[in-house]
Amino acid sequence: MEFYEVLERRRTIRDFSGREVSDEILRRVIGAAFKAPTNDHLRQLEFVVVRGREDIARTIAPLAQNMEKFKTLVAEADESGDRDKMAMFADALPKQQKMLMESGLLIIPFFRQLTWPLLKPAEQSSLNYFASAWCAVENMLLAATAEGLGAVFHIPVSDEADRIKAIVHAPEDYEMACLLTIGYPAENAFLPKQKAIDTETRIHRNIW
Repeated sequence: MEFYEVLERRRTIRDFSGREVSDEILRRVIGAAFKAPTNDHLRQLEFVVVRGREDIARTIAPLAQNMEKFKTLVAEADESGDRDKMAMFADALPKQQKMLMESGLLIIPFFRQLTWPLLKPAEQSSLNYFASAWCAVENMLLAATAEGLGAVFHIPVSDEADRIKAIVHAPEDYEMACLLTIGYPAENAFLPKQKAIDTETRIHRNIW
């Protein structure tokens, strides 16, 4: 696909078919992560790939206990009253575990956190490694789209990150960015309505 077509087609997909993603495509998608800009030029990214619903269920077990906390967090954070946003959440909330299992492929991107603790930054630059990891994830989302795949990620809440790190035996000095699943969309996959943004109204020249 042409680049801007990929941007237009990228969507958060939470409904997957049972079709397996090949190792070749998986390598290309993960390979795209290493083309992203990175804080120290070393690209200290590592990926835990989990296949099969039984192994995925074991890996994401901490999510089950935190689902009520997650629902409360979302409800408390939303004051917009936006119908499109609420339609997205209405679809998303019941699927937080199901969506990570349906494709049969779970990817956990890890990045090396060498400076300040991730959740106790001293300044914005303390988050450079975290920002680099998310540049890598965005590359993966676009690569998945170019391959005809859908993708969705879950950002850990509460103690999920530490517990999942223990389950997959991740080193202490590595942090996980998210739980990411990619797969072939189901025929009836829900497509959240994208907000139409007039770019010109968001551009401030010289001053806000």
